[in-house]
Amino acid sequence: MIVAGIDVGGKNVHIVIIKEGQILGKGAAPTGIKKAEAVEHLYDDVLKKMGLARKDVERVVATGSAAKRVAFATGFITDAAADARGVIKLFPKARTVIDVGAEEGRSIKMSPEGKVMDFAVNGKCAAGTGTFVEAMSRALEVSVDEISHLTLASTQNLSINAQCAVFGESEVVSLIHQKVSKPDIARAVMNAIAGRVASVARIAGLEDDVVLVGGMAKNLGFIDSLKKNLAMDVVVPENPDYMGALGAAEAALAAVTTDGVKIRVFEKETIS
Repeated sequence: MIVAGIDVGGKNVHIVIIKEGQILGKGAAPTGIKKAEAVEHLYDDVLKKMGLARKDVERVVATGSAAKRVAFATGFITDAAADARGVIKLFPKARTVIDVGAEEGRSIKMSPEGKVMDFAVNGKCAAGTGTFVEAMSRALEVSVDEISHLTLASTQNLSINAQCAVFGESEVVSLIHQKVSKPDIARAVMNAIAGRVASVARIAGLEDDVVLVGGMAKNLGFIDSLKKNLAMDVVVPENPDYMGALGAAEAALAAVTTDGVKIRVFEKETIS
């Protein structure tokens, strides 16, 4: 039995193909402006690499902010539910999921079965998201990867208080004019994001184990700042940006293996 999970975010689309409960293949690509076309192309490319055709996939479940752009999806699942399903699959002891992507940061408290018990979302403009890091990187004239590593070379803690990318950039420029080192500015940026994300996590409720997913989970500087702010350890999966797609695929598998009535209920509807 082969199923697929597709996570369509504001910046990237991720796809995971599962066969008999095991990950068969995966792929990612920028969504761009034409998100529907990006999904179609990536899906066909991933299937081609595995020697599969669309007819071989029994069910496709989509998630993400642009999930409804997946015209061929047979079901949909919310971002929070997808994160929970994906994380509990790999980390059975996890009870808290923190997901920080390009568009938003969210924290999810879940049951031992991977059900969403509560969640909170960061709604303060770009603050607490990957977009904020990109804006600050441009202000510092470094790449996103560079700002991550610069953070680890910082020797002092500074504060950035802006609630959006526009004002945050102004603060960074001001610090540059004050001759503050780039590593210390980078640390201030990561601390600001970590502080906002940690606040969201506390609202939802923090409980070990805490798993960090999403694109920002690849940023070493952010991970360091978040751990210090939370004062607790954070587990990072090998492929943190694929957790949503994995969760969607797990939902597709659950729908297929459930009785026929349940499958019909899920058809083109949101799966919890």
